[in-house]
Amino acid sequence: MQLLRRAYERFATLIHELLKFGTVGALAFVIDFGGTNLLRFGVGLGPLTSKVVATIAAATFAYAGNRFWTYRHRQQSGLAREYVLFFVLNGIGLLPSLITIGFVSYALGLHDTVSYNIAQAVGLVLGTLFRLWSYKKWVFLAVPELADEPVEGAGARPHPEVKAQADPVTTR
Repeated sequence: MQLLRRAYERFATLIHELLKFGTVGALAFVIDFGGTNLLRFGVGLGPLTSKVVATIAAATFAYAGNRFWTYRHRQQSGLAREYVLFFVLNGIGLLPSLITIGFVSYALGLHDTVSYNIAQAVGLVLGTLFRLWSYKKWVFLAVPELADEPVEGAGARPHPEVKAQADPVTTR
């Protein structure tokens, strides 16, 4: 039992981030997937246009949810910077969906709802994996940890047997 508690304590932040990211993602999925189907089969927009418009709406929701809930404890590097970067990464994450939808719709000539949604789902899974990794890496940055121990060499005395050497970068 103590092993489980230590494992939980070690990974608690990651577990909470994943649960929140998943919740925001599930709601964004409904906006994206449902919006794409509504625009494609209800309004009659093209297969790629429907996906792009719905993804913009879902990405806007996801940014707000992730910034102000999932990653609220992480360092803020400026909302404008984050927002632009978030949408650039979402554009990259949209590519797998556009490629699979375009392939199914135009190369295979399948225009039915089931084929469209399978293509959309495959692209969405691939794009989501990229987004999870890229948001943590570039958008919602970790708060830098403060060192509990002094940095090596900062005020430390050298071992008595170590002789001082000139720094190769400095001049005498």
